[in-house]
Amino acid sequence: MHRLLPLLVAVPLLGAALLAALGRVLPRVVAESVGCAVSAGTAALAVVLLPHSSPPLVEWAGGWEPVRGYGVGIVLVGDGPGLGMAALVSLLTLAALAYSWRSFDEPPHGHTGAFPALMLLFQAGMCGFAIAGDLFNAFVWFELMGVVAYALTGHRVEEARAVQGALTFAIVNSLGGYALLMGIALLYARTGELAMAEIGRGLDAGGPPDALVLAGFVLVLTGLLVKAAAVPFHFWLPDAHAVAPTPVCMLLSGVMVQLGVFGVWRIHGTVFSGPGGLPAGDVERVLMVLGAVTAAIGALMCWYQRHIKRLLAYSTIAHTGLFLLGVGTLTPEGDDGVALYVIGHAGVKAALFACTGILLDRFGSVDEHVLHGRAGALRGVAVMFAAAALGLAGLPPFGTALGKSVTEEAVGGPLTVLYVVVSAVTAGAVLRVAARVFLGLGPRPREARGEDAYETTGNGEEPETEQRLVRVPDTMTAVPALLLAGALAAGAVPGFADAVARAMSEATTAGLVHTSVHWTPVGIVLGLVSTLLAVGLAAVAVTRPELLAPPARALPLRRLQSGHVGDYVAWLLVGTTVLGVLALPAVLTG
Repeated sequence: MHRLLPLLVAVPLLGAALLAALGRVLPRVVAESVGCAVSAGTAALAVVLLPHSSPPLVEWAGGWEPVRGYGVGIVLVGDGPGLGMAALVSLLTLAALAYSWRSFDEPPHGHTGAFPALMLLFQAGMCGFAIAGDLFNAFVWFELMGVVAYALTGHRVEEARAVQGALTFAIVNSLGGYALLMGIALLYARTGELAMAEIGRGLDAGGPPDALVLAGFVLVLTGLLVKAAAVPFHFWLPDAHAVAPTPVCMLLSGVMVQLGVFGVWRIHGTVFSGPGGLPAGDVERVLMVLGAVTAAIGALMCWYQRHIKRLLAYSTIAHTGLFLLGVGTLTPEGDDGVALYVIGHAGVKAALFACTGILLDRFGSVDEHVLHGRAGALRGVAVMFAAAALGLAGLPPFGTALGKSVTEEAVGGPLTVLYVVVSAVTAGAVLRVAARVFLGLGPRPREARGEDAYETTGNGEEPETEQRLVRVPDTMTAVPALLLAGALAAGAVPGFADAVARAMSEATTAGLVHTSVHWTPVGIVLGLVSTLLAVGLAAVAVTRPELLAPPARALPLRRLQSGHVGDYVAWLLVGTTVLGVLALPAVLTG
């Protein structure tokens, strides 16, 4: 079975090449159907390989196996977490392509294969990163997914805002990629290896960590945290989401950001967790501080948005912070909880973006205030939007609720309160949008009449379809419904959570430690509390908006999202410095 691993990358690459070559002559329905078939086939292959992932499947591409213990070839590792991420990537790509099937704006210059080809390239890069077994090729896939994501973000190249958002995305993420590459170079200089497992063994043989190991850790972590959009590396994400096509947003927030968190988990566990890496206490401090700050700032900024895509982007940032807190526990329970949380969040967040895309294509706006009461006829979309908000809050039996429950138990202490509050605030913001846009509740905001307008309102957007929709295509409503069903199944289907936990334990502890994942009374209560709090916040925001209006002291925080790429680069450097300071005790005590 291990010989099938390269197909997870080769199949979407070949599909993209075929569409790029024949896109000018293929009918649109054929090109888009080929894209869906390729992504579906890749997802099916990942699912077929999953039961065979213990022990992990290992394939040296081209037969370049190690000689006398030294390897220079490309190694692919198909363990449970890697294949699970590849399956999730492929399924979400299929959902995004199906969502845009025959409804997305007519491709430029008659090239019907351009958009699905780029989506398949994006899928290939993400799948390659998920199963990469050596750091250099993880960097290659990291860059491939980045370059394609820039192109997809600026897909509507005729709009200046799209080009600016894509350029900001490209510059910040390219700097993160350079940091990752420099970190890899330092680790290679120390160990002479590129395979992750071999680097870990080389560091362990070299004694306690020193400044070079610390620098390698900080640079590698910087690159991954930029992709994960953790604070203060996060500024590119809201700007990119504001201009990216809806199917692209579904992938950016649904799985690409989570791949950054996955990379942090993978590289720490494989490279830096031994005696030659960084002490567990120092890594825990770095991830806990970063996760808490990211969750808090993301939730606060989410609440004060009226541009719905930006609101959802900040919600993703807030939940990234919660994922980092779970990973930062450095326990099997934390890993299991985050894995389930990521699966549930992918379905919920992709469904929310799909529903937002319907609003954009129907009304030409994603401004919460301007859309006040205008979407009352879209009852099915309203139900899905509200259900996704409740899933975001952690309402049982959604997969987000079970993952949140397990992670809360692993984190413990006061940080449990942070999980409840962040989930409630982000979900409350989404419920507030649902109440105003679909039900027309509360007073009509005065900004909707043109007063006090500011740049990021989301009004006056161009629809992504050829013209504003009069009737919403069935594919655009079926996709979010299926995504929500999947998020619900992740928490409700018996045995699914245990299968995820088993796959995680086989990857991290060789199956020696297997935690049982199940609903607990405390977890259910906390899920209900965060849901009720979200509903309460939304109700207050709609009926008494002045009570939860942004205070003056919140304005400087909002102004940090300046749109100037130089500011974002400065914050990237600040973040790298902070990571170094937080991890410095590892070297001083060593």
